[in-house]
Amino acid sequence: MTDRIALLVVHTGRRAALSAGRDLITHLAGSGMQVRVLESESDALACADAQPVPTDAQAADGAELVVALGGDGTLLRAAEFARPAGAALLGVNLGHVGFLAEADRTDLDAMVERIMSSSYDVEERMTLYVAVRRGEQVVARDWALNDVTVEKASRQRMVDLMVEVDGRPLSRWSGDGAVVATPTGSTAYAFSAGGPVVWPAVEAILVVPISAHALFARPLVVGPDSKVAIELPPNGGAAIAFCDGRRTIDVAEQDRIEVCHGSQPVRLVRLSGSAFTDRLVGKFHLPVRGWRGPVEE
Repeated sequence: MTDRIALLVVHTGRRAALSAGRDLITHLAGSGMQVRVLESESDALACADAQPVPTDAQAADGAELVVALGGDGTLLRAAEFARPAGAALLGVNLGHVGFLAEADRTDLDAMVERIMSSSYDVEERMTLYVAVRRGEQVVARDWALNDVTVEKASRQRMVDLMVEVDGRPLSRWSGDGAVVATPTGSTAYAFSAGGPVVWPAVEAILVVPISAHALFARPLVVGPDSKVAIELPPNGGAAIAFCDGRRTIDVAEQDRIEVCHGSQPVRLVRLSGSAFTDRLVGKFHLPVRGWRGPVEE
């Protein structure tokens, strides 16, 4: 029996994801790999070749690989299992844009061959650490691969935010909130809010205001060792902090949200050597017709 283990995380609400999951389990198990599935998803998959494991932070312990079948949301959920285990994370896109995913459903046979021969690269992506302080007490801690967003808690009113970088006050604005993102998250919520696209090889932290009412409300790019803090002044309204759009922290007036470079990265599998520029062009259907290429000397 092989000691190579893979955990599958599947968007069970999509028939295509269930079908791909069953096929992948059959292929991997038939090639000698132990395959785990989450107990919360095992009934929907109904595959005897997979071992159900509790849906907790230890699900991927000892696993070489975590495979996410769905969209980017499924990959972010799978990252919650892969990161603490130090396992590599492979996304199979069965959603729409699927910017984080590396493979498509049609690549399944080739993907299994690459997995079994260990012929894939792993790219470390920086994460964010977030702590919420209430007075001198830390009331919540979390992390994110894409972003930490601080958004107004009430739909009827704006939230007032004071932004600080490296212990110095930067600006104050009212609006819908702010996104603090990694380069990986620069093509997610931060992009929709008007932030820049940052190449994954760049280590940096982005701060992007959301619908801010202020003269100075531009996206910021700060160094990877910087610490960003967002304070909620008195009478400025309550907020909610979202980590990767999945995990929430209630933030009260006068709370302080501190965000910095996370200590543990997420390890993303790369099957192809395609440039990030090509990924941008392909995912956003950018107009490149007429490009002539570099002139050879």
